[in-house]
Amino acid sequence: MSGVVLGDPAPRGRLLPRFIVFSLIAVLVVGALGTRLFYLQVAQGGYYAALADDQRFVDVAVSSARGLMVDRAGRVLVTNVPTYVVKIRQADLPFSRREEVLQRLSTLLDIPVAEMNETLDRNPGSRFEYIRVASDIPVDVAHVLTEDHLSLPGVQVGVEPRREYPYGALVSHILGFTGAIDPDDFVRLEEKGYLQDDSLGKAGVEAVYETELRGTYGVEQVERDASGRRLRVVAKPQEELAGNTLELSIDVDLQKEAEKALRWGIELAGLKRGVFIVMNPQTGEVLAMVSLPNYDNNLFARGISGEDFDKLLKDPSRPLLNFAINEQYPPGSTYKLVTGTGGLADGKITTDSTLRTKGYLSIGRYRYYEWNRRGWGPLNIYDGFGHSSDTYFFQVAGRLGIDRLAYWAKQYGFGARTGIDLPGEARGIVPTNAWKQDVFGERIYPGETYQAGIGQGYDSATPLQVLNAYAALANGGKVFQPQVVRRILSADGTVVRDFEPKLIRQLDVDPEVLRTMRVAARRVVTIRHTYNLVDLPLVVAGKSGTAEFGNRDSKGRLPYHSWFAAFVPKDPRMQPGDPSGYRAVSGTDSELAVLAFAYDSRTKGNMATEIVKYFLQIHYKVKKDLRNFDLLKRANFYNSQGGN
Repeated sequence: MSGVVLGDPAPRGRLLPRFIVFSLIAVLVVGALGTRLFYLQVAQGGYYAALADDQRFVDVAVSSARGLMVDRAGRVLVTNVPTYVVKIRQADLPFSRREEVLQRLSTLLDIPVAEMNETLDRNPGSRFEYIRVASDIPVDVAHVLTEDHLSLPGVQVGVEPRREYPYGALVSHILGFTGAIDPDDFVRLEEKGYLQDDSLGKAGVEAVYETELRGTYGVEQVERDASGRRLRVVAKPQEELAGNTLELSIDVDLQKEAEKALRWGIELAGLKRGVFIVMNPQTGEVLAMVSLPNYDNNLFARGISGEDFDKLLKDPSRPLLNFAINEQYPPGSTYKLVTGTGGLADGKITTDSTLRTKGYLSIGRYRYYEWNRRGWGPLNIYDGFGHSSDTYFFQVAGRLGIDRLAYWAKQYGFGARTGIDLPGEARGIVPTNAWKQDVFGERIYPGETYQAGIGQGYDSATPLQVLNAYAALANGGKVFQPQVVRRILSADGTVVRDFEPKLIRQLDVDPEVLRTMRVAARRVVTIRHTYNLVDLPLVVAGKSGTAEFGNRDSKGRLPYHSWFAAFVPKDPRMQPGDPSGYRAVSGTDSELAVLAFAYDSRTKGNMATEIVKYFLQIHYKVKKDLRNFDLLKRANFYNSQGGN
């Protein structure tokens, strides 16, 4: 039987070389490790110690208080209030418990788990950073979450300032709102010091003046442990500075009066939307701007839910849009200001010349109708404007031609953004031969020039553009850039930037032409084209308008919007020596320019005129109520001859 016998020296002889080799390898490995350890701890010890400190001590941005907003009388429009927020740090939340923790938060916060998951997953930053998942949570819920923190790993309850808008929907379209920074914004703004859980202006003044409102963030040097948890604040090399306060040109009292008048009209007639704007024609300051329907910007400040936001987006009345500037419409007969100014300035008509008006004008087989289907016979510029005669202004537009008509429209500011310090302003359209060639590949037809002369066809404008044109008429030809912010103040009240009127252009026209058009605008009222507006104990001049759009009804009629732009002199009360008010409007000292716009009004008379009348009664405390309720009945003015 073969095998190895115990005690046989042969195996030991074979194992000895292996043992020696193993020992040498062990010595070499231990030597290499010792050398590396010596290198790291002694030769490079200073470098790695500094690197460790860099990881342990980091600079952290400290957010500043966002600036406030006040109206021109100092009434607070936007402020900051402390509120509880919930944040999650994903590094401290085991993935195996994520669904459990989010489900618990969902029950307490009434926020869908899917919404919180989406918030966490779209975060582009480190897992060690806190991500806000809920804002403005109730105090009792904050206490429950704080006491239950052991069962909610990674969840932190903190206190942060929240925007509060004391007047809510009243000024929501002007002020706008703030919202959480989204990933795209963060990538764009990270270099400017924005944080992943920052808020920034999303609409209105909040968005346009983001830099001024945000302030300057401070810096804290913070010590962290190996896992990245914050241990203590070591130093604060830079203090945060609160954002600037914005003083707006808006007058809250005027805003309330404007909304009251507009809401009365659109609710009584059952309309979907409307606009009312008040401006100081001497400076371009917007004193009131109402767009209905509106929304409460506190919904966004408190952290609007996805469901509620979706409702606002899908609302067919589009409450998030500021219809005063974000949408453009055919200006209708208000545009006859442009045609009349151009005709006088270019010598196509004079104050003495007359044009024959009738039921319609013909170009070939096409007929272009007077709004009342009858005409008034021979009219001069005063009565042509006063009666708002379409066939009168067809002829003036034809004499001017489309390109000269466009020149005067652009002089008044049509076809270009006014430059108001609010976002999303529409440009409008002023048709020319070149414009139509670019868009449609052909020149303007003569009938289209007729239509352009009365603010129809391709013409479109924002309500603010129309009002700004009439403000320029009232002040003697100065086209100002409208403004809603009049002063910027530092947190201690020091003036950073004061308001200065921004003149875009002075109309290149003989002042006598503008005086003629102001008197013609007063003629609109005294001729009773606006019914009993002349019975107000105030001097009012202006122009109404109806603008067709959309699809014809069963009787072949188009729906229409109604407009009324007006201005009142510095001393608006009727004077004994000026019973007609013509002398008062001849000057250029008007103190208010106002405009009402009623979308798809289709009322018996011009609804916008009635809204302006009601506003003037409220603002000037006229005791006698001259509102003509009959004119706000649903009808069609082509049948009821309600004027245009």
